Amino acid sequence: MFVLDSSKTYFNPEIETMDRGELDALIEERVRYTVKYAAENSPFYRKWFEKHGVNPGDIKAHEDLLELPIVSGKTIRENQPPETKEFMFRSVGWEDVFTIHETSGTSGTPKSFFLTWEDWERYAEKYARIFRSQGFGQGDRVVVCASYGMNVGANTMTLAARQLGMSIIPEGKCTFPLRVIETYRPTGIVGSVFKLLNLARRMQAEGIDPRTSGVNKLVVGGESFAEESRNYLSDVWGCPVYNTYGSTEGTMCGECSEISGLHVPEDFVHLDVYDPHLKEFVPEGECGRVVLSTLLPVGAKAGNLLLNYDTEDTTVVLTRKKCACGRTHMKILTPQREAETVWVEGTPFNRVDVERGVFQDGNMDYLTGEYEASLYGTEDEGETVLRVSMECKNPDICDRRLIQENFVRSFLKYKPPLSRAYEDGSFKILFNFTGPGDLELYKIKGRPKRLVDRR
Repeated sequence: MFVLDSSKTYFNPEIETMDRGELDALIEERVRYTVKYAAENSPFYRKWFEKHGVNPGDIKAHEDLLELPIVSGKTIRENQPPETKEFMFRSVGWEDVFTIHETSGTSGTPKSFFLTWEDWERYAEKYARIFRSQGFGQGDRVVVCASYGMNVGANTMTLAARQLGMSIIPEGKCTFPLRVIETYRPTGIVGSVFKLLNLARRMQAEGIDPRTSGVNKLVVGGESFAEESRNYLSDVWGCPVYNTYGSTEGTMCGECSEISGLHVPEDFVHLDVYDPHLKEFVPEGECGRVVLSTLLPVGAKAGNLLLNYDTEDTTVVLTRKKCACGRTHMKILTPQREAETVWVEGTPFNRVDVERGVFQDGNMDYLTGEYEASLYGTEDEGETVLRVSMECKNPDICDRRLIQENFVRSFLKYKPPLSRAYEDGSFKILFNFTGPGDLELYKIKGRPKRLVDRR
Protein backbone atom coordinates (compact mmCIF):
# COMPACT_ATOMS: atom_id res chain seq x y z
CA MET A 1 0.00 0.00 0.00
CA PHE A 2 1.26 3.47 -0.90
CA VAL A 3 2.18 5.38 2.28
CA LEU A 4 1.94 9.17 2.63
CA ASP A 5 4.41 11.43 4.37
CA SER A 6 2.52 12.18 7.59
CA SER A 7 3.58 15.85 7.45
CA LYS A 8 1.79 16.25 4.12
CA THR A 9 -1.30 14.16 4.74
CA TYR A 10 -3.97 16.85 4.96
CA PHE A 11 -4.89 20.05 3.14
CA ASN A 12 -7.25 21.30 5.87
CA PRO A 13 -6.48 19.12 8.91
CA GLU A 14 -8.90 20.92 11.24
CA ILE A 15 -11.88 20.00 9.03
CA GLU A 16 -10.64 16.70 7.57
CA THR A 17 -9.91 15.19 10.99
CA MET A 18 -12.73 16.89 12.93
CA ASP A 19 -14.33 14.80 15.66
CA ARG A 20 -17.48 13.11 14.34
CA GLY A 21 -19.72 14.90 16.79
CA GLU A 22 -18.26 18.30 15.92
CA LEU A 23 -18.52 17.52 12.19
CA ASP A 24 -22.18 16.56 12.56
CA ALA A 25 -22.84 19.84 14.42
CA LEU A 26 -21.11 21.79 11.64
CA ILE A 27 -23.23 19.99 9.03
CA GLU A 28 -26.45 20.86 10.89
CA GLU A 29 -25.40 24.51 11.11
CA ARG A 30 -24.72 24.62 7.38
CA VAL A 31 -27.98 22.82 6.54
CA ARG A 32 -29.90 25.56 8.39
CA TYR A 33 -27.96 28.40 6.74
CA THR A 34 -28.14 26.90 3.24
CA VAL A 35 -31.91 26.39 3.42
CA LYS A 36 -32.30 30.00 4.65
CA TYR A 37 -30.03 31.25 1.86
CA ALA A 38 -32.02 29.30 -0.73
CA ALA A 39 -35.31 30.79 0.48
CA GLU A 40 -33.93 34.31 0.33
CA ASN A 41 -31.84 34.19 -2.85
CA SER A 42 -33.04 31.44 -5.21
CA PRO A 43 -36.18 32.24 -7.26
CA PHE A 44 -36.82 28.53 -7.67
CA TYR A 45 -36.61 27.64 -3.98
CA ARG A 46 -38.55 30.70 -2.89
CA LYS A 47 -41.54 29.54 -4.98
CA TRP A 48 -40.82 25.89 -4.20
CA PHE A 49 -41.09 26.39 -0.45
CA GLU A 50 -44.31 28.38 -0.87
CA LYS A 51 -45.84 25.77 -3.20
CA HIS A 52 -45.11 22.89 -0.83
CA GLY A 53 -45.99 24.78 2.35
CA VAL A 54 -42.48 24.47 3.75
CA ASN A 55 -41.25 26.91 6.39
CA PRO A 56 -37.47 27.11 5.85
CA GLY A 57 -37.04 27.76 9.57
CA ASP A 58 -38.40 24.28 10.31
CA ILE A 59 -35.44 22.65 8.53
CA LYS A 60 -32.99 22.47 11.41
CA ALA A 61 -31.34 19.06 11.12
CA HIS A 62 -30.18 16.58 8.54
CA GLU A 63 -33.25 14.37 9.01
CA ASP A 64 -35.53 17.33 8.22
CA LEU A 65 -34.35 17.20 4.61
CA LEU A 66 -36.68 14.21 4.25
CA GLU A 67 -39.54 16.70 4.51
CA LEU A 68 -38.37 18.47 1.34
CA PRO A 69 -39.33 17.24 -2.14
CA ILE A 70 -36.68 15.75 -4.42
CA VAL A 71 -35.48 17.76 -7.43
CA SER A 72 -33.88 16.26 -10.53
CA GLY A 73 -32.06 17.23 -13.68
CA LYS A 74 -35.47 17.49 -15.32
CA THR A 75 -36.48 20.04 -12.67
CA ILE A 76 -33.44 22.17 -13.47
CA ARG A 77 -34.07 22.04 -17.23
CA GLU A 78 -37.71 23.02 -16.70
CA ASN A 79 -36.61 26.10 -14.78
CA GLN A 80 -34.19 27.65 -17.24
CA PRO A 81 -34.44 29.04 -20.80
CA PRO A 82 -36.06 28.16 -23.13
CA GLU A 83 -38.66 26.74 -20.70
CA THR A 84 -38.61 29.86 -18.51
CA LYS A 85 -37.53 33.43 -19.12
CA GLU A 86 -34.98 33.43 -16.31
CA PHE A 87 -32.56 30.92 -14.78
CA MET A 88 -34.60 30.11 -11.69
CA PHE A 89 -31.78 28.24 -9.91
CA ARG A 90 -29.34 31.16 -10.14
CA SER A 91 -29.00 32.51 -6.61
CA VAL A 92 -26.81 35.60 -7.04
CA GLY A 93 -27.00 38.67 -9.23
CA TRP A 94 -25.18 38.65 -12.55
CA GLU A 95 -22.54 40.95 -11.08
CA ASP A 96 -21.46 38.09 -8.77
CA VAL A 97 -21.37 35.37 -11.44
CA PHE A 98 -17.75 34.57 -12.26
CA THR A 99 -18.21 31.68 -14.71
CA ILE A 100 -21.08 29.95 -16.50
CA HIS A 101 -21.13 26.19 -17.08
CA GLU A 102 -23.24 23.52 -18.72
CA THR A 103 -23.45 19.77 -18.31
CA SER A 104 -22.78 17.52 -21.30
CA GLY A 105 -26.43 17.36 -22.36
CA THR A 106 -26.30 13.62 -23.04
CA SER A 107 -29.73 13.23 -21.40
CA GLY A 108 -31.36 16.27 -23.00
CA THR A 109 -30.89 20.03 -22.85
CA PRO A 110 -27.67 20.87 -20.95
CA LYS A 111 -28.24 22.04 -17.39
CA SER A 112 -26.86 25.53 -16.69
CA PHE A 113 -24.81 26.38 -13.61
CA PHE A 114 -23.42 29.68 -12.37
CA LEU A 115 -20.35 29.88 -10.15
CA THR A 116 -19.10 32.75 -8.03
CA TRP A 117 -15.44 33.05 -7.16
CA GLU A 118 -16.37 31.77 -3.69
CA ASP A 119 -17.82 28.66 -5.35
CA TRP A 120 -14.56 28.11 -7.17
CA GLU A 121 -12.57 28.44 -3.95
CA ARG A 122 -14.76 25.77 -2.33
CA TYR A 123 -14.55 23.52 -5.40
CA ALA A 124 -10.76 23.91 -5.44
CA GLU A 125 -10.49 23.02 -1.76
CA LYS A 126 -12.51 19.85 -2.29
CA TYR A 127 -10.07 18.68 -4.95
CA ALA A 128 -7.00 19.91 -3.07
CA ARG A 129 -8.04 17.64 -0.20
CA ILE A 130 -8.36 14.72 -2.62
CA PHE A 131 -4.99 15.36 -4.26
CA ARG A 132 -3.30 15.69 -0.87
CA SER A 133 -4.89 12.50 0.42
CA GLN A 134 -3.43 10.68 -2.58
CA GLY A 135 0.10 11.91 -1.93
CA PHE A 136 0.30 14.82 -4.38
CA GLY A 137 2.12 17.97 -3.37
CA GLN A 138 4.90 20.40 -4.19
CA GLY A 139 6.95 19.43 -7.20
CA ASP A 140 4.40 17.06 -8.71
CA ARG A 141 3.73 17.51 -12.43
CA VAL A 142 0.32 16.22 -13.45
CA VAL A 143 -1.12 15.74 -16.93
CA VAL A 144 -4.86 16.43 -16.95
CA CYS A 145 -6.67 14.42 -19.63
CA ALA A 146 -10.05 15.99 -18.96
CA SER A 147 -11.93 18.60 -20.97
CA TYR A 148 -11.32 22.28 -20.23
CA GLY A 149 -14.68 23.13 -21.78
CA MET A 150 -17.98 23.95 -20.11
CA ASN A 151 -17.69 21.33 -17.38
CA VAL A 152 -15.81 22.13 -14.17
CA GLY A 153 -13.58 19.11 -13.53
CA ALA A 154 -10.34 20.08 -15.26
CA ASN A 155 -10.47 23.69 -14.10
CA THR A 156 -11.15 22.57 -10.53
CA MET A 157 -8.08 20.33 -10.56
CA THR A 158 -5.97 23.18 -11.97
CA LEU A 159 -7.05 25.58 -9.22
CA ALA A 160 -6.48 22.89 -6.61
CA ALA A 161 -2.96 22.29 -7.92
CA ARG A 162 -2.12 25.96 -7.35
CA GLN A 163 -3.01 25.49 -3.67
CA LEU A 164 -0.60 22.55 -3.39
CA GLY A 165 2.39 23.78 -5.38
CA MET A 166 1.77 21.27 -8.18
CA SER A 167 2.38 21.89 -11.87
CA ILE A 168 -0.46 21.08 -14.28
CA ILE A 169 0.07 20.03 -17.90
CA PRO A 170 -3.40 20.83 -19.32
CA GLU A 171 -3.57 18.49 -22.30
CA GLY A 172 -7.32 17.87 -22.10
CA LYS A 173 -6.99 14.53 -23.91
CA CYS A 174 -4.82 11.43 -23.50
CA THR A 175 -3.90 11.55 -27.18
CA PHE A 176 -1.15 14.07 -26.45
CA PRO A 177 2.32 13.59 -28.05
CA LEU A 178 4.48 11.11 -26.16
CA ARG A 179 7.28 13.68 -26.07
CA VAL A 180 5.30 15.27 -23.20
CA ILE A 181 6.10 12.22 -21.07
CA GLU A 182 9.77 12.22 -22.05
CA THR A 183 10.26 15.99 -21.84
CA TYR A 184 8.36 16.97 -18.70
CA ARG A 185 8.52 13.66 -16.81
CA PRO A 186 5.06 13.98 -15.21
CA THR A 187 4.60 12.26 -11.87
CA GLY A 188 0.85 11.80 -12.27
CA ILE A 189 -1.87 11.63 -14.92
CA VAL A 190 -5.62 12.21 -14.58
CA GLY A 191 -7.84 10.35 -17.05
CA SER A 192 -10.30 7.50 -17.50
CA VAL A 193 -9.32 3.82 -17.25
CA PHE A 194 -9.53 3.29 -20.98
CA LYS A 195 -7.76 6.51 -21.94
CA LEU A 196 -4.88 5.56 -19.66
CA LEU A 197 -4.73 2.02 -21.03
CA ASN A 198 -4.65 3.36 -24.59
CA LEU A 199 -1.89 5.79 -23.61
CA ALA A 200 0.13 2.93 -22.15
CA ARG A 201 -0.26 0.92 -25.37
CA ARG A 202 0.96 3.88 -27.42
CA MET A 203 3.97 4.21 -25.16
CA GLN A 204 4.79 0.51 -25.35
CA ALA A 205 4.55 0.61 -29.15
CA GLU A 206 7.20 3.36 -29.11
CA GLY A 207 9.45 1.43 -26.73
CA ILE A 208 8.52 3.47 -23.64
CA ASP A 209 7.76 1.40 -20.54
CA PRO A 210 4.96 3.08 -18.53
CA ARG A 211 6.37 1.46 -15.38
CA THR A 212 9.65 3.37 -15.69
CA SER A 213 8.25 6.60 -17.16
CA GLY A 214 8.32 8.51 -13.85
CA VAL A 215 4.54 8.43 -13.44
CA ASN A 216 3.93 7.24 -9.88
CA LYS A 217 0.21 7.98 -9.41
CA LEU A 218 -2.86 7.75 -11.64
CA VAL A 219 -6.21 9.38 -10.90
CA VAL A 220 -9.28 8.06 -12.67
CA GLY A 221 -12.80 9.44 -12.75
CA GLY A 222 -15.69 10.34 -14.97
CA GLU A 223 -17.28 6.89 -14.85
CA SER A 224 -17.50 3.90 -12.54
CA PHE A 225 -15.24 0.93 -13.19
CA ALA A 226 -14.55 -2.60 -11.99
CA GLU A 227 -11.84 -3.29 -9.43
CA GLU A 228 -10.42 -5.77 -11.94
CA SER A 229 -9.87 -3.03 -14.52
CA ARG A 230 -8.28 -0.78 -11.88
CA ASN A 231 -5.91 -3.59 -10.84
CA TYR A 232 -4.94 -4.24 -14.44
CA LEU A 233 -4.29 -0.53 -15.05
CA SER A 234 -2.19 -0.38 -11.89
CA ASP A 235 -0.14 -3.36 -13.07
CA VAL A 236 0.43 -1.86 -16.52
CA TRP A 237 1.69 1.42 -15.06
CA GLY A 238 3.29 0.00 -11.91
CA CYS A 239 1.73 2.56 -9.59
CA PRO A 240 -1.37 3.20 -7.45
CA VAL A 241 -4.64 4.10 -9.21
CA TYR A 242 -6.94 6.41 -7.24
CA ASN A 243 -10.63 6.87 -7.90
CA THR A 244 -12.60 10.13 -7.88
CA TYR A 245 -16.26 11.01 -8.37
CA GLY A 246 -17.38 14.50 -9.27
CA SER A 247 -19.96 16.54 -11.11
CA THR A 248 -20.83 20.08 -12.08
CA GLU A 249 -23.52 19.90 -9.39
CA GLY A 250 -20.78 20.01 -6.76
CA THR A 251 -19.94 16.47 -5.68
CA MET A 252 -16.21 15.87 -5.47
CA CYS A 253 -15.27 12.72 -3.60
CA GLY A 254 -12.01 10.84 -3.75
CA GLU A 255 -10.06 7.90 -2.43
CA CYS A 256 -7.24 8.44 0.02
CA SER A 257 -4.07 6.38 0.32
CA GLU A 258 -6.05 3.51 1.85
CA ILE A 259 -7.99 2.94 -1.42
CA SER A 260 -10.98 1.66 0.54
CA GLY A 261 -13.82 3.96 -0.47
CA LEU A 262 -14.29 7.58 -1.49
CA HIS A 263 -14.28 10.29 1.20
CA VAL A 264 -17.19 12.73 0.93
CA PRO A 265 -16.37 16.38 1.83
CA GLU A 266 -19.27 16.47 4.28
CA ASP A 267 -18.78 20.11 5.27
CA PHE A 268 -19.39 21.23 1.66
CA VAL A 269 -21.88 18.70 0.30
CA HIS A 270 -24.46 16.63 2.14
CA LEU A 271 -24.87 13.21 0.58
CA ASP A 272 -27.86 11.05 1.49
CA VAL A 273 -28.67 7.59 0.18
CA TYR A 274 -32.38 7.05 -0.49
CA ASP A 275 -34.52 4.01 -1.22
CA PRO A 276 -35.59 3.43 -4.87
CA HIS A 277 -38.86 5.32 -4.27
CA LEU A 278 -36.96 8.33 -2.88
CA LYS A 279 -39.03 8.32 0.32
CA GLU A 280 -36.64 7.22 3.07
CA PHE A 281 -32.94 6.91 3.83
CA VAL A 282 -31.59 3.39 3.44
CA PRO A 283 -29.63 1.82 6.31
CA GLU A 284 -25.87 2.22 6.22
CA GLY A 285 -24.34 -0.54 4.14
CA GLU A 286 -27.30 -0.83 1.75
CA CYS A 287 -27.37 0.38 -1.85
CA GLY A 288 -29.56 3.35 -2.77
CA ARG A 289 -29.91 6.53 -4.82
CA VAL A 290 -27.42 9.35 -4.23
CA VAL A 291 -29.28 12.53 -3.24
CA LEU A 292 -27.10 15.55 -2.53
CA SER A 293 -27.52 19.02 -1.04
CA THR A 294 -25.12 21.93 -1.28
CA LEU A 295 -23.76 23.07 2.09
CA LEU A 296 -22.65 26.69 2.46
CA PRO A 297 -20.50 28.09 5.26
CA VAL A 298 -22.46 30.66 7.27
CA GLY A 299 -22.30 34.00 5.44
CA ALA A 300 -21.23 32.52 2.10
CA LYS A 301 -22.84 33.01 -1.32
CA ALA A 302 -23.43 30.49 -4.09
CA GLY A 303 -24.19 31.01 -7.77
CA ASN A 304 -26.29 27.85 -7.74
CA LEU A 305 -27.32 25.60 -4.91
CA LEU A 306 -29.25 22.36 -4.81
CA LEU A 307 -31.32 20.81 -2.03
CA ASN A 308 -32.25 17.12 -2.24
CA TYR A 309 -30.94 16.71 -5.77
CA ASP A 310 -31.36 13.22 -7.25
CA THR A 311 -28.11 12.43 -9.08
CA GLU A 312 -29.59 9.24 -10.59
CA ASP A 313 -26.49 7.43 -9.36
CA THR A 314 -26.41 4.64 -6.79
CA THR A 315 -23.94 3.97 -3.99
CA VAL A 316 -23.41 2.47 -0.53
CA VAL A 317 -22.22 4.31 2.60
CA LEU A 318 -19.31 2.13 3.65
CA THR A 319 -18.48 3.75 6.98
CA ARG A 320 -18.65 6.92 9.05
CA LYS A 321 -15.84 5.76 11.32
CA LYS A 322 -12.41 7.32 11.33
CA CYS A 323 -10.31 6.10 8.40
CA ALA A 324 -6.82 4.70 8.89
CA CYS A 325 -5.61 7.81 7.02
CA GLY A 326 -6.96 9.90 9.91
CA ARG A 327 -9.90 11.47 8.06
CA THR A 328 -13.29 11.39 9.74
CA HIS A 329 -15.47 12.17 6.72
CA MET A 330 -17.64 9.26 5.61
CA LYS A 331 -16.64 6.91 2.80
CA ILE A 332 -18.85 5.63 0.01
CA LEU A 333 -18.61 2.93 -2.63
CA THR A 334 -17.89 4.16 -6.16
CA PRO A 335 -21.26 5.42 -7.44
CA GLN A 336 -22.77 3.74 -10.49
CA ARG A 337 -25.07 5.34 -13.02
CA GLU A 338 -28.60 4.02 -12.78
CA ALA A 339 -28.87 4.67 -16.55
CA GLU A 340 -26.22 1.97 -17.00
CA THR A 341 -28.23 -0.62 -15.05
CA VAL A 342 -30.57 -3.10 -16.77
CA TRP A 343 -32.94 -5.75 -15.36
CA VAL A 344 -33.25 -9.35 -16.54
CA GLU A 345 -35.23 -12.06 -14.68
CA GLY A 346 -35.90 -9.62 -11.87
CA THR A 347 -32.16 -9.14 -11.37
CA PRO A 348 -30.24 -5.89 -12.00
CA PHE A 349 -26.79 -5.72 -13.49
CA ASN A 350 -24.65 -2.74 -14.38
CA ARG A 351 -22.11 -2.00 -17.06
CA VAL A 352 -19.48 -2.50 -14.34
CA ASP A 353 -20.58 -6.16 -14.02
CA VAL A 354 -19.85 -6.63 -17.71
CA GLU A 355 -16.49 -4.89 -17.33
CA ARG A 356 -15.60 -7.15 -14.39
CA GLY A 357 -16.13 -10.20 -16.61
CA VAL A 358 -13.88 -8.76 -19.32
CA PHE A 359 -10.96 -7.95 -16.99
CA GLN A 360 -10.76 -11.35 -15.27
CA ASP A 361 -7.30 -12.82 -14.61
CA GLY A 362 -6.06 -14.65 -17.68
CA ASN A 363 -8.25 -12.71 -20.09
CA MET A 364 -5.88 -9.77 -20.26
CA ASP A 365 -3.14 -11.89 -21.80
CA TYR A 366 -5.28 -11.67 -24.93
CA LEU A 367 -7.58 -8.64 -24.59
CA THR A 368 -6.99 -4.89 -24.72
CA GLY A 369 -9.82 -4.30 -22.25
CA GLU A 370 -12.06 -2.46 -24.73
CA TYR A 371 -15.56 -3.92 -24.86
CA GLU A 372 -19.21 -3.19 -25.66
CA ALA A 373 -22.38 -5.11 -24.86
CA SER A 374 -25.99 -5.12 -26.06
CA LEU A 375 -29.12 -6.72 -24.66
CA TYR A 376 -31.75 -8.18 -27.04
CA GLY A 377 -35.09 -9.99 -26.86
CA THR A 378 -37.72 -10.07 -24.15
CA GLU A 379 -38.58 -12.40 -21.31
CA ASP A 380 -42.10 -12.62 -22.78
CA GLU A 381 -40.60 -14.19 -25.89
CA GLY A 382 -38.83 -16.71 -23.69
CA GLU A 383 -35.30 -15.56 -24.47
CA THR A 384 -33.03 -12.68 -23.57
CA VAL A 385 -29.59 -12.38 -25.14
CA LEU A 386 -26.56 -10.45 -23.88
CA ARG A 387 -24.08 -9.99 -26.72
CA VAL A 388 -20.59 -9.04 -25.54
CA SER A 389 -17.94 -7.86 -27.99
CA MET A 390 -14.30 -7.76 -26.85
CA GLU A 391 -11.23 -6.40 -28.58
CA CYS A 392 -8.31 -8.81 -28.90
CA LYS A 393 -4.68 -7.79 -29.15
CA ASN A 394 -4.34 -10.45 -31.85
CA PRO A 395 -7.56 -12.31 -32.84
CA ASP A 396 -5.54 -15.16 -34.34
CA ILE A 397 -4.07 -16.24 -31.01
CA CYS A 398 -6.93 -15.26 -28.69
CA ASP A 399 -7.99 -18.05 -26.29
CA ARG A 400 -11.71 -17.49 -26.75
CA ARG A 401 -12.83 -20.46 -24.73
CA LEU A 402 -10.84 -19.36 -21.67
CA ILE A 403 -12.17 -15.79 -21.94
CA GLN A 404 -15.77 -16.94 -22.28
CA GLU A 405 -15.53 -19.28 -19.30
CA ASN A 406 -13.93 -16.58 -17.14
CA PHE A 407 -16.55 -14.04 -18.16
CA VAL A 408 -19.55 -16.28 -17.51
CA ARG A 409 -18.22 -17.42 -14.12
CA SER A 410 -17.62 -13.84 -12.97
CA PHE A 411 -20.81 -12.37 -14.43
CA LEU A 412 -23.19 -14.94 -12.94
CA LYS A 413 -21.40 -15.40 -9.61
CA TYR A 414 -23.73 -13.27 -7.46
CA LYS A 415 -26.85 -13.44 -9.62
CA PRO A 416 -28.71 -16.73 -8.86
CA PRO A 417 -31.84 -15.90 -10.94
CA LEU A 418 -29.69 -15.05 -13.96
CA SER A 419 -27.59 -18.15 -13.40
CA ARG A 420 -30.71 -20.34 -13.42
CA ALA A 421 -32.01 -18.61 -16.56
CA TYR A 422 -28.61 -19.16 -18.20
CA GLU A 423 -28.73 -22.86 -17.35
CA ASP A 424 -32.22 -23.35 -18.78
CA GLY A 425 -31.44 -21.35 -21.91
CA SER A 426 -33.84 -18.43 -21.38
CA PHE A 427 -30.87 -16.11 -20.84
CA LYS A 428 -27.98 -16.44 -23.27
CA ILE A 429 -24.58 -14.79 -23.48
CA LEU A 430 -23.08 -14.56 -26.95
CA PHE A 431 -19.51 -13.47 -27.56
CA ASN A 432 -17.89 -11.61 -30.39
CA PHE A 433 -14.14 -11.06 -30.70
CA THR A 434 -12.67 -8.31 -32.85
CA GLY A 435 -9.28 -6.99 -33.80
CA PRO A 436 -7.92 -3.62 -32.62
CA GLY A 437 -10.13 -0.73 -33.69
CA ASP A 438 -13.05 -2.85 -34.93
CA LEU A 439 -15.60 -2.27 -32.15
CA GLU A 440 -18.65 -0.16 -32.97
CA LEU A 441 -17.80 2.34 -30.25
CA TYR A 442 -14.86 3.61 -32.30
CA LYS A 443 -17.35 4.92 -34.90
CA ILE A 444 -19.39 6.93 -32.39
CA LYS A 445 -18.46 10.44 -31.32
CA GLY A 446 -18.45 11.36 -27.64
CA ARG A 447 -18.34 9.08 -24.63
CA PRO A 448 -18.99 5.47 -25.72
CA LYS A 449 -22.05 3.73 -24.33
CA ARG A 450 -20.69 0.32 -23.40
CA LEU A 451 -23.96 -1.34 -22.35
CA VAL A 452 -27.01 -0.75 -24.55
CA ASP A 453 -30.47 -2.18 -23.85
CA ARG A 454 -32.00 -2.87 -27.29
CA ARG A 455 -35.06 -4.73 -26.05
